Amino acid sequence: MVLADLGRKINGAIQSMSKASVIDDKVLDEMLKEICKALMESDINIRLIQSLRKNVKESINLDENTGAVNKKRNIQKAVMDELTSLVDPGVEAWKPKKGKANVIMFVGLQGSGKTTTCTKLASFYQRKGWKTCLVCTDTFRAGAFDQLKQNATKAKIPYYGSYTETDPVQLAHEGVSKFKKDNFEIIIVDTSGRHKQEQELFEEMQQISLAVTPDSTIFVMDGTIGQAADAQARAFKEAANVGSIIVTKMDGHAKGGGAISAVAATQCPIIFIGTGEHMHDLERFAPGPFISKMMGMGDISGLMETVQDMKLDQNKDLMKKLEQGQFSIRDMYDQFTTILKMGPLSKVMGMMPGIPPELLAGTEAEGGNRIKRFMCIMDSMSAQELDGEGKEFVDQPKRLVRVARGSGTTVAEVETLLQQYKTFASMVKKMGGQNGLLKNMQGMQQGGAGNPMMNQNKMAQAMKQLQSGGMGNIPGLGGMDIQGMINQMGGMSGVQDMMKSMMGGGGMPGMPGMGGPGGAGGMPDFSQMAKMMKSMGMG
Repeated sequence: MVLADLGRKINGAIQSMSKASVIDDKVLDEMLKEICKALMESDINIRLIQSLRKNVKESINLDENTGAVNKKRNIQKAVMDELTSLVDPGVEAWKPKKGKANVIMFVGLQGSGKTTTCTKLASFYQRKGWKTCLVCTDTFRAGAFDQLKQNATKAKIPYYGSYTETDPVQLAHEGVSKFKKDNFEIIIVDTSGRHKQEQELFEEMQQISLAVTPDSTIFVMDGTIGQAADAQARAFKEAANVGSIIVTKMDGHAKGGGAISAVAATQCPIIFIGTGEHMHDLERFAPGPFISKMMGMGDISGLMETVQDMKLDQNKDLMKKLEQGQFSIRDMYDQFTTILKMGPLSKVMGMMPGIPPELLAGTEAEGGNRIKRFMCIMDSMSAQELDGEGKEFVDQPKRLVRVARGSGTTVAEVETLLQQYKTFASMVKKMGGQNGLLKNMQGMQQGGAGNPMMNQNKMAQAMKQLQSGGMGNIPGLGGMDIQGMINQMGGMSGVQDMMKSMMGGGGMPGMPGMGGPGGAGGMPDFSQMAKMMKSMGMG
């Protein structure tokens, strides 16, 4: 995401301030100057920037008789709070209710990504267990129904539309009525767009709204328009009673920050941001986690939501095996399948604290293809080989040749996979046991094991400590000394170097370079993970 560059610049300004031995007005002004410059480059309104600068200066009392460390923490907290308020409209968005039909109408200009976003949102709720469907009422644009039909079929979502009916109001009424009878919970209505804000478009939206009486109207807005988002958001809010907004194209343009801040100023809540063209490239928007992730401080709540969406915490058989230190090649195959479902690794890694956004840049295709290649190798193995621990290949080397021929790969690649499996399996054994990572993770659950919901107070406290730089013993991590671990790894720069090394040192492409025999790229270096765990006292 281009906003990662903004986060890097703001982090750079804060780090320069942190290096100063004495914190005075000159140091504070220099830091604010750099932050304001970075915000202006992201097309954020100058009035909002001036307000941020004024509020930070007013909240910091440099004459207070406190140590330099405390002053630095207070300044960093003030900057984080003001950045969060910059993108926070202060209004709670509408939420669907289970057990009833929730009709959601999408509106927006042509080319903003409305039809694609409809399917993304339906897919998002489908992953969470809702019964979702799509209704196409766009009779204005040629190929609109074909596009929605193709997307819905790919995502396995029921849809309604017509090649012959030209009345969008009639289509909307028929489609919504049909899906209501079939007890669908999320009914998303895709409407026509125009090249500009025409009266004809607004009238059509109002007619469809009267016909289907939507529970929520979502305005899909192109994030590349920057500050112009303010006028567009206000116009649609007045004409179509917009309840919330989705900002698209946030992955490839420097004006995304301007669009988000401009919309926040209209007090219309942003509920999602589009970060790509694929089905999983729709991220729930929350001001705090958004700023935290942009600044490289992670998004723990988003990470846990991803884990729960994939039902990783419900895989009892695997969890039981991990606790016992058992891990077969078949288990590794299942984990590869899960990784491909979760989407790009860089997206998941971006939710973890301490990993700078610039390290996550790179192509995702290479990593996905590499995993599929290794899965192809495992597809050529027998049941005995998959359920074993690789000993069969040591006792009978001819098996390596057979698997390589069957999968269309080389013996070196099969050996590389087996070597990585051995390292991963040894790391799994270290994760189990009384003092392993799994026991520490259980301490972060409410009421012990069996409850997948995280203790929000402990999570908030942990994130607060991570953001303020005060990383002592965080409650719920089994008494793990986070700061001590980071110091053992050579400070935050040491952690970042280790992450680079774990990911193959190639700037973190999608499933990054693996190294090892054959020089294959695309897999994490599990031996580096094992070293990291050892330094954290889990080895």
